[in-house]
Amino acid sequence: MTALSDQTRAIYDREAQRYDLGRNRSLFERPWLDRALADVPKGGAVLDLGCGAGEPIGRYLVDQGYDVTGADFSQAMLAIFRSRLPQARAVLADMRQLDLGQSFDAIIGWGSFFHLTAQDQRAALPRIAAHLAPGGRLLLTVGPEAGEAIGSVGRSQVYHASLGHEDYVSILSNTECRTEEFAPNDAGAQGHSLLLARRNPC
Repeated sequence: MTALSDQTRAIYDREAQRYDLGRNRSLFERPWLDRALADVPKGGAVLDLGCGAGEPIGRYLVDQGYDVTGADFSQAMLAIFRSRLPQARAVLADMRQLDLGQSFDAIIGWGSFFHLTAQDQRAALPRIAAHLAPGGRLLLTVGPEAGEAIGSVGRSQVYHASLGHEDYVSILSNTECRTEEFAPNDAGAQGHSLLLARRNPC
């Protein structure tokens, strides 16, 4: 199954237009986004990690007055994001080697981090957390428990994986981050499983 993970970039490049057309824009994500952004001042730096085509999450972040950076490793998805949200910075980046040279008041990884294998998640999570400013929050969609699954993007199958909750807590604790909440299969978020963590203030 992990062989499918190597195709994630190509799948999103191929399915970008179809994915964008079918993307739910009801902003059911908003309650969780607002929690992650609760202490971010207007103009604060927010990273949309795995930003995709920019709607609805990137659009919401821009409309709320944040200084938004969208990062994605799919050229096709990033091209849509860039054309749609010229106010935001758009960066071609792979979260497994994330090195953006700045810190962020919040990092949102909705629908992206869980495409990494368990091994890659273990390596990438400290690197992602290192981009948080003191007191900044990290919001990720993960799985309800450790394991692998197959999802879909457009007409293609796509890889998903998750660590167990305890593993996430342990990894984050070593990056000066405290896990605030883990919500498996949250009904209010259309069944997504959410992990919210905060980096220790200075």
